[in-house]
Amino acid sequence: MLGTGLYTLGQAARLTGADRRAVRRWMLGYERQEHGERRFSPPLWRTQLADADLPDPVIGFHDLLELRLVNAFVRHGVTIPVIRATVDAAREQFGIDYPLTAKRFRTDGKRIFIEAIAKSGEEKMLDPLKRQFVFSEIIRPSLYAGIEYDGSSARRWFPLGNDQKAIVLDPARQFGSPIVSDANIPTDTLYASYLAERCDSKAVARIFDISPRMVDAAVRFEKSFGT
Repeated sequence: MLGTGLYTLGQAARLTGADRRAVRRWMLGYERQEHGERRFSPPLWRTQLADADLPDPVIGFHDLLELRLVNAFVRHGVTIPVIRATVDAAREQFGIDYPLTAKRFRTDGKRIFIEAIAKSGEEKMLDPLKRQFVFSEIIRPSLYAGIEYDGSSARRWFPLGNDQKAIVLDPARQFGSPIVSDANIPTDTLYASYLAERCDSKAVARIFDISPRMVDAAVRFEKSFGT
């Protein structure tokens, strides 16, 4: 699992801003009633750690970044069948396992998305102009801001944006946990110490031998992405 990242479904929900129950359904699948029969809806994709022998379900770094896009689609009213069709078509066309986060999706994804809607027969999105508007609203530059690439694959994510690189999620460091970039210390560790020290950044900085600026960055992140 080294270099893969490791996130519980609860952590994934917190970091992506998605509903925890929805994350579970998207990543693990779920049973539903259809015409009086129980049917199983499979996960949106096979996660990086689907075969991990761990007591609780976990996902990897690439799963996490894809979830951010899925959540954005859902928040704009796109149904799961359309999202599933979009992911499957993009994966096949791009030849990569995690296509939503790929740079190509920002340019070629609109056509794939529009075709997925047409095939699904989603009445509320049949207007071509509406489809294009929805895609442009979802796939904003800000959604990709902070993602650093190694070729076509996402390498790490600066969740506060490219202009604020104090905090990073890097699957090669601390199992992908949010950390202070220059100190390799998890943000939740610093935040817990900050609360214990009665919100005294300088005291925490002395304990960990880092600058108060690093402590403040960790605190801002935890408050922004907190539950």
